[in-house]
Amino acid sequence: MNRVSSRRPAVGITAVSFAALLFGLNASTVKTILGTGISPEQLVLFRTTFTAGIAGLVLLFTNRKAFKIRSKELPMMIIYGIFGVALMQWSYSNAVSLLPISVALLIEYTAIAIVPVVSLFLFKEQIKGRLWLGILLVLSGLAIVSNIWDSHLDPIGVAWAFVAAICVSIYFIIGERTQRNRDAMSTLFYTFFVAAIFWLIINLSNPHQFIDISKMMSLTGNLASLDWPIWGSLLWLGIMGSFLPMLLDYIALGNLSATAVGVIATAETVFASVFAWIWLKEDMSMLEIFGGLIVITGIVLAETSRGAANHG
Repeated sequence: MNRVSSRRPAVGITAVSFAALLFGLNASTVKTILGTGISPEQLVLFRTTFTAGIAGLVLLFTNRKAFKIRSKELPMMIIYGIFGVALMQWSYSNAVSLLPISVALLIEYTAIAIVPVVSLFLFKEQIKGRLWLGILLVLSGLAIVSNIWDSHLDPIGVAWAFVAAICVSIYFIIGERTQRNRDAMSTLFYTFFVAAIFWLIINLSNPHQFIDISKMMSLTGNLASLDWPIWGSLLWLGIMGSFLPMLLDYIALGNLSATAVGVIATAETVFASVFAWIWLKEDMSMLEIFGGLIVITGIVLAETSRGAANHG
């Protein structure tokens, strides 16, 4: 059944906004966990396996029929699981480990310019001029928030961030089309199940030494005086930094276009900068706050353009 006719834009906007907030906090969480010696590959394996497991349990007890999948859906789920989830999270983890969080997210969210271009040429989606102005404002605001002109840019980190941008574009574009015929929870299960198998193979073929997750870790920055077990951070990341925000994103993609979700999701960069400032002591100036306001203005402009396109 095609679900486009039953879309609820308000639900989509609310879902992606809360997802952006959680992903913003997640950036600092990932950075502190990687500081314990866990490799990006191990971290992504944990996140994908944990999310697939929780989604599977929810389906088992609430909607077993949703496990049914048609053979023609499998290629899309495999592509989505590998490129839109597995490689996206890996490239993102590598980028934030080598770059300031806001800079990594600025480069990653150039995806919001890629998505409408692909939608225009491949799917003939109508793109209003005001949307492009909104995207320009968002990217300009992100550049100010990241203070990119005064940042030391690790070239490898920049490369990882651009890989993440391509993967995020795939994530939004395929995600919207997947959600036209499938519910968010079963999509979450299958895509993360594929991603978990992918990363299990990678980790087995190139093993890293596992660290003792019962050891205590410092929360660093302004929370450096607080220690708690590594497994506590992993559990928090699994629930609040992976399962819940990814579910919210999938719900959003079922109620909005990929372009709209992508634009609103850029608020993650503003949230991430605020959390990095509060938690990790990463500097945030009045100019960067002004940049955040520009991002929000661009999001509002892009969203009102989408509304005009729908109702005009």
